[in-house]
Amino acid sequence: MADVRAQLVSRVRGMLSEALGATRNGLAGADAELAAGRDRLVRVRRAAAVVPERVGAARDRRLAEIDARHAARIAELTRRAATAAEREAPGAASARWERWRPTPAGRAEAPGAVRVGAVRIPGGDPVPALVPLLDAGHVHLAGSDRDGIAAVVPALLLRSVGRAVPGTVRLFGYDPERLGGGLAGFAPLGTAGLLTFVGPGGLGRLLDDLVEQIRRINETVLAGEYASLRALAAATGRRPEPWRVAVLLGGDELSRHERGQLDRVVRTGAACGVHLVVRGIELPDDPTVTRIVVEPDDARIAGLPVVLDAPPPATLVTETCREAASRVNAGPPPAPFTDLLPPPDEYWREDSAHGLTAPVGEGPHGRPVLLTLGDYPPHALIGGPSGTGKTNLIFAWIGALASRYSPAELEFYLLDFKEGVSFARFAQGRRDPSWLPHMRLVGINVNTDREFGLALLRFLAEELRRRAEAAKKHEVTKLAELRAVDPTGHWPRIVAVVDEFQALLAGRDVVAREAADLLEDLARRGRSQGIHLVLASQDVRGIEALWGRPALVAQFTLRIALPKALRILAERNDAAQSLPRHHAVVNAESGLVEGNEVARIPSASDWEAWSELQHRLWRMRPQDAAPARLFDGDAIPKLADAPDFRALTAPEQGVPRSPVALLGEIIDVQARSAALRLPRAPGRNLAVLGTRVDEACAVLDAAARSLARQHRPGTARFSIACLDPDADPAARALYEDLADDAAWYDEETMPELMAEVGDSLGAPGTRNNPHYLLLYAVDAAAGQLAGKAGGRTGLEQLRRILHDGPERRTHVLAWWRGVARMRADLGGPAARTDQIGAWVALDVQGAELGSSLYPGTGGPDWYPRPWRGLYFDRAVHRTGQVIIPFDIHLALKDRDSHGRP
Repeated sequence: MADVRAQLVSRVRGMLSEALGATRNGLAGADAELAAGRDRLVRVRRAAAVVPERVGAARDRRLAEIDARHAARIAELTRRAATAAEREAPGAASARWERWRPTPAGRAEAPGAVRVGAVRIPGGDPVPALVPLLDAGHVHLAGSDRDGIAAVVPALLLRSVGRAVPGTVRLFGYDPERLGGGLAGFAPLGTAGLLTFVGPGGLGRLLDDLVEQIRRINETVLAGEYASLRALAAATGRRPEPWRVAVLLGGDELSRHERGQLDRVVRTGAACGVHLVVRGIELPDDPTVTRIVVEPDDARIAGLPVVLDAPPPATLVTETCREAASRVNAGPPPAPFTDLLPPPDEYWREDSAHGLTAPVGEGPHGRPVLLTLGDYPPHALIGGPSGTGKTNLIFAWIGALASRYSPAELEFYLLDFKEGVSFARFAQGRRDPSWLPHMRLVGINVNTDREFGLALLRFLAEELRRRAEAAKKHEVTKLAELRAVDPTGHWPRIVAVVDEFQALLAGRDVVAREAADLLEDLARRGRSQGIHLVLASQDVRGIEALWGRPALVAQFTLRIALPKALRILAERNDAAQSLPRHHAVVNAESGLVEGNEVARIPSASDWEAWSELQHRLWRMRPQDAAPARLFDGDAIPKLADAPDFRALTAPEQGVPRSPVALLGEIIDVQARSAALRLPRAPGRNLAVLGTRVDEACAVLDAAARSLARQHRPGTARFSIACLDPDADPAARALYEDLADDAAWYDEETMPELMAEVGDSLGAPGTRNNPHYLLLYAVDAAAGQLAGKAGGRTGLEQLRRILHDGPERRTHVLAWWRGVARMRADLGGPAARTDQIGAWVALDVQGAELGSSLYPGTGGPDWYPRPWRGLYFDRAVHRTGQVIIPFDIHLALKDRDSHGRP
């Protein structure tokens, strides 16, 4: 038992010992963990102590970054806002007053918004505060700060006026309290009709007028095609109406009618360019109304606080308005010439079968004013004093037509009777090798050559006859019908423009009578065959020249009157008297008032403006196109350039049967040369009559050179006798150029020439080669020829040569210095002149050429003038031809393959 107890005690003690050891071990581990925990606690507390500092630094850094980004964003937004404001309101619309000046936008560009102050943004630069007005809306001013409100009104108006083209903003002032004093600085605009003050009690009439303007613009200008004038301008590049700004500064309570009209203007005015700037009158709520409230130390635009600008300096307002008014009073500038032209890819697309239609300018509503030439109206009459733009109008019309119709559809013939070369640009020249492909004839400096105008009318009459015969052949009556049945024929419409046409009708001579008859016939019958006349004059006498022929005037149903033109329109139609510069009244109803249309004519007469179009059309010309015939009355034609001269050639064998002597250029459309045929027939001699040495030498020289060109060397003989020292240089030059075929004679040897030639006529064995006697001032040899040689005097031999020579190929081309001297050489006043088959009269009056030299009595209607001659050939002519002697200078390089000049 005791052992058991001992064992139990021992076991208990062992267990207790183990428990104690385990407890001690657990305690040591707990102490170690406690120490580690305390150490961690210390470290955690130490780390926790530095976290707030780090977090605070990160927070401060983040906040700083946010502030920087915010400031940069604000700066960027204000910069963009300022850029947008500058784009929306450039130049005068937003510039500060110290550097402000007018900067007009284009006619098609709306001035848009204008600045009234600035919006201050914390952390950013001020941004311009803009108010939409022109083409955008209306402005309503309210608040207790009347001075602040009074500063806004002139700022709005001056910026709008300065940003628009002068004359395109019209102000209407209603200021019953100050009787216009609120707009006193804008008073200079009134001198140009750009500012109208409405007195007390006139508000109703003003609103009625604004509503009527809106109705008219919607009905006739926008016409359902465009939503607003701004859209029309953007689409067409033109703005036909001004902006109308009504400034209403207080007044009595509006009547029911006035309130209704005001509401209509608010709702519909902005689209039609009618705007309101109102103070003291309530406006209805509308998206187009911008409200500005001005209180002391506070101003707001649509609720946004702004700082208003100071009012513009009074002198700046006055000077700007005075300058705008002066420019308007000077007249509007012409529109660009390109406004009349179609897009380049549409050039030459029109068909002229039924007529010619093209714009000549812009009407008051922005629509093109069209001119038509066809069956009705067939012809046009243009009038206006010097300097009113007649030539420019013609250029504009020609350009508009030429760009739409090809040369196969339209041909021009131009004639200018005034001194000038403005039409010369349409023909090929030294300065510009291009020409207008439609142009067939250009006549300039023809103020002394009425015969050229008559030649043009004769040419048109012949063309009319040709077309009428073709129409009769095809059993049709009009050009459109002829073109339909004969599509391969060449039947373009012809437009003949005659500037200062009254020169043709001046006087009571043959030229005036025939010209009037031809004009009347062309005007009456030309319409059906596509021949149209455009007559222009700057002198009222030119128009009066027509009134004696009512049948002629009645055909010119299209009338175009330039500023201050008289007698163009109907008697009681004075619309042209109040026209501004660069405008014209176009009337297709014979000048009756109801046919008036006012057109603003573009600038087309400037060289550069026209040159670009002409070069483009010239590059489009057909390959076989030829330059227009240019007739310059001040130019002397050159023999070497004459087509008839260059066409002359010598036959391979023998001599020509009927040589041709060219004497000068005929004043006609085709640039032909006056040709004297010298067949073996009686009277085939030439007399040059007059005292002008140079012209007489030119006629004889051209005749000899053209004859020499038709003979091979050695087959013709030229005997040159010069008896006037002044003619010696020209005669010597001819003698040297004719070389071996020519012989020289003077006063001493002249009798020998007469005897030799006279005795050889009909003598057996005499060679029958052509022999041409060129006698310069033959009448000077009367004394030497009075003596006898071989039984006959020299004068008798001369008469025998004149009489018998032509049938033996001996022809006399002689210059006598007067008709009486020639008659004396031919046998006296009663002597026959049949042996003189042709003559050229220089400074000889028509009456001296009567009797036997010219058919009929009294002689031809010939009035001598420098470097002109009257040519008459008994065998060919019924009346004389006016010719221009050639400039006969020929260089050696102009000789042909036979060595002939």
